[in-house]
Amino acid sequence: MTMGRQPGPRGFLAEWLVTILIFFFATTTLVQAYVIPTGSMEGNLLVGDHLLVDKVAYADPGPLGKGLLPYRDVRRGDIIVFRYPLDPRVTYVKRVIGIPGDRIHMEDQQVIRNGQRLIEPYTQHIARWTDPYRDNFPQAALPGLPPQARDMLERHQRNGEIIVPAGSYFAMGDNREDSSDSRYWGFVPRENVIGKPLVVYWSYDAPSEDLMDWNVRHLVDVGLHFFTRTRWERTLLLPRSQAAEVN
Repeated sequence: MTMGRQPGPRGFLAEWLVTILIFFFATTTLVQAYVIPTGSMEGNLLVGDHLLVDKVAYADPGPLGKGLLPYRDVRRGDIIVFRYPLDPRVTYVKRVIGIPGDRIHMEDQQVIRNGQRLIEPYTQHIARWTDPYRDNFPQAALPGLPPQARDMLERHQRNGEIIVPAGSYFAMGDNREDSSDSRYWGFVPRENVIGKPLVVYWSYDAPSEDLMDWNVRHLVDVGLHFFTRTRWERTLLLPRSQAAEVN
């Protein structure tokens, strides 16, 4: 068996730091490990990125903990990890585009929020074709939407804009034309928000189906190709929230 090139000193240092982090947080509720299985956030988070998620950032600490814990509310531009509204057993990662009270619509793939066109340097646009619903949301009709999305379009649309209700967020993927997001399944309820990505502790180049459900084939693949398919340059990468500018 041919073994790939061993990681350099930075790689070994990263491994030790990650081991310490995981050991420290393993028995607490402060952080939780997740993996990115799809490409909806590509450009910032890749398929195969393994994250530690900060569960404290948005957790209400109560009156006694407000001065001790770094709690804050969700802001525009935050990358959040949340329970998928259509199936709470599934975890999603998206960027917050609208908070309660915001008015959202799109024109030719560009988001317009509260009457201002957003400049979003974090987005990636890869589609070579137009889609009336996707690119000019919510102007065009799209059959077959789930009840949550239909409710959003029927009850929270005014004058061609979606108005984000109290206790909810409008979230979208950075890989804007390849993202299942609030356009297709509605708002993210506040209670579904788990936290925010803290650090990429490991990034491994693997197909989505293996990342969604670890199996024997994937374990063998990791055993054989750990060093060559690990993206060492992404180890300890810090995903950062970024608010859009307005035009």
